[in-house]
Amino acid sequence: MPDIWWKADPQDLHRLVDRVSSVYVERSHLDRDENAVVIINKRQTVRVPAAMVAVMLLGPGTRVTHGAIRLLADSGTAVCWVGEQGVRMYAAGLGPSRGAGLLHRQAWLVTRPKERLSVARAMYGMRFPGEDVSALTMQQLRGREGTRIKKLYRAQADRTGVAWNGRVYKAGDACAAGDDLNRLLSAANAALYGICHAVIIGLGASPGLGFVHTGKATSFVLDIADLYKAEYTIPLAFDLAAQGLTEERDARLGLRDLIARDKLLGRIVTDVKTLLSPEGTDFDAPEANSLWDESVGAVPGGTNYASHADLSAHGMTDNHIAVIGPEPHETEPHETEPHETEPHETEPTS
Repeated sequence: MPDIWWKADPQDLHRLVDRVSSVYVERSHLDRDENAVVIINKRQTVRVPAAMVAVMLLGPGTRVTHGAIRLLADSGTAVCWVGEQGVRMYAAGLGPSRGAGLLHRQAWLVTRPKERLSVARAMYGMRFPGEDVSALTMQQLRGREGTRIKKLYRAQADRTGVAWNGRVYKAGDACAAGDDLNRLLSAANAALYGICHAVIIGLGASPGLGFVHTGKATSFVLDIADLYKAEYTIPLAFDLAAQGLTEERDARLGLRDLIARDKLLGRIVTDVKTLLSPEGTDFDAPEANSLWDESVGAVPGGTNYASHADLSAHGMTDNHIAVIGPEPHETEPHETEPHETEPHETEPTS
């Protein structure tokens, strides 16, 4: 296994489609033991082969060592810091992609209205198989999507016998909905967002450059996840509610099993590439380390182009902030030895 991720050859890493979709960790300690991440808590110790996981979801109460994070980065495993039961994502680390070709393509598409509309229509076309959406406006597409989802909720309620009173959702608060079915929907969708996020950054695309959604750091994640809700998270939530399984954990585990059964990870990879890549184009190859140049396009990186110029006038000095703890067993510089005798105690007065 290569020591550092930016020197890792893609052939050393397991393909994203061959990995376990996600591992959720809560109230545990993560460390490294050779090429495995070790998850330790009071109940059990679990060894996880890092290179076989697409995304590691770190929930509340989780502590992680530098060695564990380095191994996950070496292995091309995405790391996401999430809320309880994975219902909200706070931050994310790097995935296995080494190149920026797909990201450049995505940025080009999303900044040109005609091309952006074409991708958005393709996304809606995946939800309406057999229908021609090539001439519809975004307003028309949103209206048709709203009608489809309403019909879907009613159909699932009739199929399972679970009462449906409308979708209630508050970002970051899974319990705001009040009823079990809405909480299950929120939990299942949150797990789906994590999987889609892992695929997007794993391929080297941007989670923030959405085509239908906009304005959020996860806009493209929402775009991709919406392609699968009608098939996965909505029926799953109704099925679980009908069985009396109302915990968020039930939704997350249920979705995990469906993803493994249908090999959804590979399907998401294919769909993202299809939406962003021209036919016959492959962006998997790693890009060379280059620097942009307005005249020639790119020049080699890793080269010092300075001509002994003084850069201090431009603020490029050695000033920085570093916080470094003491070495193990190192005595603090101002540490005093403890007193050998206890402080004098006064006798109680009568």
